[in-house]
Amino acid sequence: MLKRSLITTQMFALLISLPWGVSSAADAKAGEERATQVCAACHGPDGNSMAPNFPHLAGQAAGYIADQLAMMKSGERMVPEMVAFVADLSPEDMANLGAYYAAQPSKQTAIPESDIEAAKRGERLYRGGERTMGIAACTSCHLPDGKGIPEAYPRVANQHLDYLKKQLLAYKSGERQSRGGIMNNIAFMLSRQQIDDVSTYMHALK
Repeated sequence: MLKRSLITTQMFALLISLPWGVSSAADAKAGEERATQVCAACHGPDGNSMAPNFPHLAGQAAGYIADQLAMMKSGERMVPEMVAFVADLSPEDMANLGAYYAAQPSKQTAIPESDIEAAKRGERLYRGGERTMGIAACTSCHLPDGKGIPEAYPRVANQHLDYLKKQLLAYKSGERQSRGGIMNNIAFMLSRQQIDDVSTYMHALK
């Protein structure tokens, strides 16, 4: 109970401390131009990546994208593949990219029949958490439909399965740090099987 209360408190503290929203002056057209010229090779021209190691950006919260780009540029979030691309981005560029990708529809994918049971197990964890370990339901931050709470918590619905697993494992090991340590605390308590299951379910969300 104490662990659950602590994690919930951390979630609320992070939620009220984050800078909300993207400037209303964000230019999605300018974002499209840069996305087409620079980002499309990995993330697809419309933010629907074909490669499982590069995340879908289509439909992601604009402010979340801008925030993550800023973290990558400052070194707060280390993503070696992104270093050269974020080096010359201004806050305006980041906001523009966020505005463009947020407006793009996320292309739906289906999971194979062999993953149905894993998705069902993942659904129970995603929606109900794990009380014996003090893990809150994922819906608390990412919502029942997996679209998150802009701009604080990202969309996880329809994200690449391998990417979701990789990020949860990175949080678990400490390779990736979340603000307030929320995701590190949660992922640390998850087994590899639970990570596989909940990732499968999030990947299947529409």
